[in-house]
Amino acid sequence: MPFVLVRHKVRDFAAWKPFFDADVEARKETGLHTKLVLRSADDPQEIFLLFETDDLGKAREFAQAPQLAEVMQKAGVLDRPDMYFLENAE
Repeated sequence: MPFVLVRHKVRDFAAWKPFFDADVEARKETGLHTKLVLRSADDPQEIFLLFETDDLGKAREFAQAPQLAEVMQKAGVLDRPDMYFLENAE
């Protein structure tokens, strides 16, 4: 199964997390399943998200959706997220 890895910085993790949690249905509709939510040990405002995805094409479309950009802005995302679309190499 393919994966999507996302890295970005947020202004305040506690303020960002409820926005992330509230967006679960939109992610599920596009076949994204949250596997891990991680914070950097060196910078707790740097977030790493690992999703399993049913369809990399739909995941790419979701990543480019204006609605996602709006949610990220409201949630306090400070930089442009790094997104990696990954396939299992095994």
